[in-house]
Amino acid sequence: MQDGGPIAARLVIEMTKGTTTETLADTRAAAERGDAKVQCNLGLMYWGGQGVQPDDAQAFNWLRKAAEQGEAEAQFNLGWMYEEGRGVAQDQAQAVAWCRKAADQGYADAQANLASMYDDGRGVAQDDVEAFNWYCKAAEQGYTIAQFNLAIMYENGQGVAQDNAESFNWYRKAAEQGFDDAQYHVGLMCENGRGVVQDHAEAVAWYRKAADQGNACAQTNLGVMYRFGRGVARDDVQAVRWYREAAEQGDVIAKYNLGVAYRDGRGVEQDDVQAVAWFREVAEEGDSGAQNGLGDMYENGRGVAQDDAQAVAWYRKAAEQGDADAQCNLGVMYKDGRGVAQDDTQAVACFRKAADQGDAFAQCALGEMYRDGRGVTQDDVQAAAWYRRAAEQGHSEAQEALRKVEATKGRGLPKQAR
Repeated sequence: MQDGGPIAARLVIEMTKGTTTETLADTRAAAERGDAKVQCNLGLMYWGGQGVQPDDAQAFNWLRKAAEQGEAEAQFNLGWMYEEGRGVAQDQAQAVAWCRKAADQGYADAQANLASMYDDGRGVAQDDVEAFNWYCKAAEQGYTIAQFNLAIMYENGQGVAQDNAESFNWYRKAAEQGFDDAQYHVGLMCENGRGVVQDHAEAVAWYRKAADQGNACAQTNLGVMYRFGRGVARDDVQAVRWYREAAEQGDVIAKYNLGVAYRDGRGVEQDDVQAVAWFREVAEEGDSGAQNGLGDMYENGRGVAQDDAQAVAWYRKAAEQGDADAQCNLGVMYKDGRGVAQDDTQAVACFRKAADQGDAFAQCALGEMYRDGRGVTQDDVQAAAWYRRAAEQGHSEAQEALRKVEATKGRGLPKQAR
């Protein structure tokens, strides 16, 4: 899903269409008479090769003439030429100086770009407060990317006090202008009830707007909404459809979800070979969920030849990334000596890592290891404590084990808990 840093403002060049030799001559004559707006337009024509051969040096020359007369559009684009090193040696300090001149005149493109410069520390010392202030100025003029970036700053508490309601407000403004990344974020906040009352139907509506524009994160989340019937009637076929669209764009979560769908035969004909293919593609990109899924396929010989050593290898990759399911699975392999030398101490270490993350299976397994004194000193009190944590999450095996401990004359229970 897209939760990264702000997006830099983009250069906008407005060029004359259908330029003829006659009008070009008139344009040049007016520029040479000192008309700043015409000088700016001529500079942009040279920049974009509209009616003339592209020539960055000529573009810089005419933009500078206009910029020195105070033409804001020229100042902004001149700053961009300094920033990119086009027609002139790259100079970030000059880029900032010219961008600021245009921004001070209220030119929204320049305000947004100056904010981005402060945000990234390009040509100026990085300063979240200055970035926030300049984004505000551009956002209040309806500048979509500035609105989006302002929302990110409110969401992250960057340059301003964290405020989900304000974040939602600015995401929505950008979303209403059709910006797909903002539409996705509005959907995400509606789904999770951040800055707005939770509303799954509204989340689906915004995800769909972004998904229809090809936003892969929104397509994936829309698939999830269909999968679980949140805000829309449950429909595994629709879920797979949206996962596939996102997966074709390279979305990792969508690829993993497709693997799960093929493995379980949900919304698509069950196919272990396809499941393995999707898991492997994402696992090799480093996704821990897919690594764990691929390990499970090797352990059970589904879609691949059964291979405990390969199962352990993939479980380990995921476990080392902190995946609790993989830590549990690796613990079981150590406990049973499958694909790896039997080692209760290593099993306990794996179970503990997952248990500390709240995994009920691992908590129950750790209780069992303490009960039996495997990999740890036998300790009924510790066994009961871990069983209880799993039992409180509804783990039936732990609940039964805890009842047995309680029935054994209170063995393993602290006095105050009897």
